[in-house]
Amino acid sequence: MWRCLIVEDDADNARYIANGLKELGYDPVICMDGPTALQRATAENWDAIILDRMLPNDVDGLSILWSLRALGKKTPVLVLSALTALDERVRGLKAGGDDYLTKPFAFPELAARVEALIRRSSPQYEQRQLTVADLSLDLVSGRVTRGGRQITLQPREYKLLAYMMNNVGQVLTRTMLLATVWGYRYDPQTNVIDVHISRLRQKIDGDTDAPLIHTVRGVGYRLSAQPHIEGDGKQDPA
Repeated sequence: MWRCLIVEDDADNARYIANGLKELGYDPVICMDGPTALQRATAENWDAIILDRMLPNDVDGLSILWSLRALGKKTPVLVLSALTALDERVRGLKAGGDDYLTKPFAFPELAARVEALIRRSSPQYEQRQLTVADLSLDLVSGRVTRGGRQITLQPREYKLLAYMMNNVGQVLTRTMLLATVWGYRYDPQTNVIDVHISRLRQKIDGDTDAPLIHTVRGVGYRLSAQPHIEGDGKQDPA
């Protein structure tokens, strides 16, 4: 579980990031002001820091970044900012930022950038496990568990689940699933996706009141601990 410090004074934005990272298995901590953020960033160990530029009392997040680097802290930092000008992005990188993402942003891109920073900062890093809520998939042993209960999957079900867990929270169309898991183009007559999703849902969600596999009517499927995401389509009851 990676620890991520989120330095963001917008409470809604901070919760949005933290909830998304938590769903991916991170341990996110929110700081909403510069002094507290600097204290925690220097006193504790973090796998990554997401640092907003505009903080209360006219504090520029880059001042925190300068202090971290001056103290020899090498924690990877993703600078998050509404300042989109090229000069501002260059300033962020020159101050010691490892990446710079402008607002508004899509959470999947933020998550991908954070993971890339962690991977680059830890050459020995190798993703061994995928986790969503109490569902866990070990990429080395192939063992799948839900709430500590071991689940036996067929090879195609395993590949389907791994793909969905790697894209947690995202709506995956039937075309995407066919191309990635089965390796062939979309055939509007085939029901292979629905059959395998049904079997997978029985094994993953059958004994729980908190389903993780959701149908997005007319579009595809989504794996998420959240029952509904605004704007992703109407949910089928199944």
